[in-house]
Amino acid sequence: MQQLKIILSGGGTGGHIFPAVAIANAIKVLRPDTEFLFVGAEGKMEMEKVPAAGYKIVGLWISGFQRKITMSNLAFPFKVISSLKKAKKIFKTFKPDAVIGTGGFASGPMLNVATKYRAVTLIQEQNSYPGITNKILSKKVDRICVAYSGMEKYFPKEKILLTGNPVRQDILNLEGKRERGLEQFGLVSDKKIILVIGGSLGARTINESILTCLESFEKNNIQLVWQTGKGFYETAQLAIARYKEKGILAFDFIKKMDYAYAVADIVISRAGAISISELCLVKKPCILIPSPNVAEDHQTKNAMALVTHNAAVIIKDAEAKEKLCGEVLAIINDSEKCRKLSENIGGLAFQDSANVIANEVLSLINKRDIKN
Repeated sequence: MQQLKIILSGGGTGGHIFPAVAIANAIKVLRPDTEFLFVGAEGKMEMEKVPAAGYKIVGLWISGFQRKITMSNLAFPFKVISSLKKAKKIFKTFKPDAVIGTGGFASGPMLNVATKYRAVTLIQEQNSYPGITNKILSKKVDRICVAYSGMEKYFPKEKILLTGNPVRQDILNLEGKRERGLEQFGLVSDKKIILVIGGSLGARTINESILTCLESFEKNNIQLVWQTGKGFYETAQLAIARYKEKGILAFDFIKKMDYAYAVADIVISRAGAISISELCLVKKPCILIPSPNVAEDHQTKNAMALVTHNAAVIIKDAEAKEKLCGEVLAIINDSEKCRKLSENIGGLAFQDSANVIANEVLSLINKRDIKN
């Protein structure tokens, strides 16, 4: 059997990087001899995260087009030309059988070049509302793997495959992890636990809202596992100093997210596509506060896809400081509402998405080889 070569392109955020790595890992299980090359954007987080996952990556000089007038927009046409040239060189040198795009600045030029040659091409669209690049590319690629139904509004119907979003392997099975999680965080089992997933510049509103809730959490015997991100960590540490003995904890980053999910009774999070896919799989009642700072207001659309199924509660970013505390207490003390939210969100989960996508990639390669 001939060795396969596959390029995966995407990045800018963990929401684009984690799916790409998960798909590569799944293909590697099915075809261990496959050679992979990741293509990212120079200076973005994928240039660090992908090598840490054990894969080789090269970078393109590319960034997004700012919607407001900025100096960086003057360089945008030159970045596009440069990236298309480099993508073409990468393609011709590596000679991939397939190119998979998971979103982010680099996937556009790489997929655009790949569609002009004989490689199999596949888009993995995480959001319920696709960006303009994927809408344009959808007319040229072989397959579009999506996480939400109803995407034929944006993509050719015959190319769509409903797969869900690939997520981190460790959260796929939480069975038996609650006790280990309680031990890891030093929490007790007879008090409710809130998990807050902040962690980037876009999570400042969530972090500032949680500050106003600390006293209420203590009074109501509620424990807190709070991921703040590096930028807010010192502020959070000062704020929780008097509450630490009460199980109110802050971390700049939680490495064992499976343990954090396992102990949580309720989760407060942004509404990024991958976060939502994880919440569906772990079946946790959640309050979603969509970030207002993302293109096409993706996060509100992602959140509403759950809210319409009574599978999550949404609070607008502008109203979070005023409403979050009361909403958390209302939900966490209502066992029937928690049960309903948990049941409904679990019903929207997709199992084994990475493996489904991996099999589809290999099937498309096989069909192309037979045809040729």
